[in-house]
Amino acid sequence: MAQAKQGDTVQVNYTGRLQDGTVFDTSQDRGPLRFTMGKGQLIAGFEQAVLGMNIGEKKTVKIPPEQGYGPHRPENVIEMERKNLPPGLDAQVGQRLEITQTDDKVILVTVTASTKTSITLDANHPLSGKDLTFDIELVSIA
Repeated sequence: MAQAKQGDTVQVNYTGRLQDGTVFDTSQDRGPLRFTMGKGQLIAGFEQAVLGMNIGEKKTVKIPPEQGYGPHRPENVIEMERKNLPPGLDAQVGQRLEITQTDDKVILVTVTASTKTSITLDANHPLSGKDLTFDIELVSIA
């Protein structure tokens, strides 16, 4: 039976959960995820879990932050005065914003705190610093 190896294009069904059981992503409502092994398209721990799987095989894997979205870095969290926000922007906790840096690089941030005079922005990936659990089923290998 064929096993998934580097360079193969594979399709998988998956469900990703946090430690408390909260589902943060799943392919169940949109069909299998297709990617090429070894191209770095997914987090390292997910790709490593698929490596060597057979078509039809299912497994559950736990992925630590180092193999997922990395550690949560406090230096990627800043407080910004509301007067420095674009006029009319009423940033709310949980909202995702695009920030253009001085070098024209655009980064995504999440509003994590809000007061009348300031907001706190977190440029870490929302899943950074978290242990992730994935249920994976290998559907096809091309």
